[in-house]
Amino acid sequence: MEAPVFELGGITVWRGDRKVFDDFSLQVESRERVAILGPNGAGKSTLLSLISGDIHPVADQGHCRIFGEDQWSLYDLRERIGLVTAEQQGLFDDDELASDIVLTGLHGVHGMTHSQTYTDAERRKAWKAMKQAGVESLVWRDYGELSSGERRRFLLARALVHEPEMLILDEPTTSLDLPGAWAFMAVVSELMQKGTGVLLVTHDVREIPPEIDRVVLMREGRVLADGKKREVLTAEALSLCYGVKLLVSWRDGLCEVRPAVER
Repeated sequence: MEAPVFELGGITVWRGDRKVFDDFSLQVESRERVAILGPNGAGKSTLLSLISGDIHPVADQGHCRIFGEDQWSLYDLRERIGLVTAEQQGLFDDDELASDIVLTGLHGVHGMTHSQTYTDAERRKAWKAMKQAGVESLVWRDYGELSSGERRRFLLARALVHEPEMLILDEPTTSLDLPGAWAFMAVVSELMQKGTGVLLVTHDVREIPPEIDRVVLMREGRVLADGKKREVLTAEALSLCYGVKLLVSWRDGLCEVRPAVER
């Protein structure tokens, strides 16, 4: 049996002088398809920082395990978790070859250097990841020649290059136009249909694709609801979470929300 991707039990987390989590618990299993949903300030970024090892909970309060380990190597995490964020898009130079960006994921670096070399086996891994992300036809393009949507899919290929157990997508369609967002999420949906685990972190319920099974609703460092998608994404729960009265409807497995207009 595979260990959970992460297991947080009764932890306390401070960021500066602000207590973000107090007796916070959450667990996500390997290969699970989960969305973490909530407004700005809900604690989503803190949760990602815990998983990546950028911050740590208060010592001797609860437990924080990644893949079953209380202590973990960031190098090992890089091979088991593939991360895509909107911020990564600005970490690469326009004159870099787009396919080289995928190769940098093998060593966990940003930007190519003259001393870096890659084996044929590593290049085959990168090619496979680019095919999965649907960007293999753009392999010889410079990064600066790509649209924002194409760049984001190259970042997805970079995250896939190690064949990770879990993809973590942090606000993945931020700053993308509609075609770019649709193309990106279409690839993610196909990956989930083939068994890839996905943890989608978002503030926008409309970004949650039909393949997501479980939704964790967060507000102000607390879990408001956690369960099957249709049981969590209700008008009552979403109105409480976002502090505004909302109406909910469903179409083709997608949750649609709109403000409730009082008459």
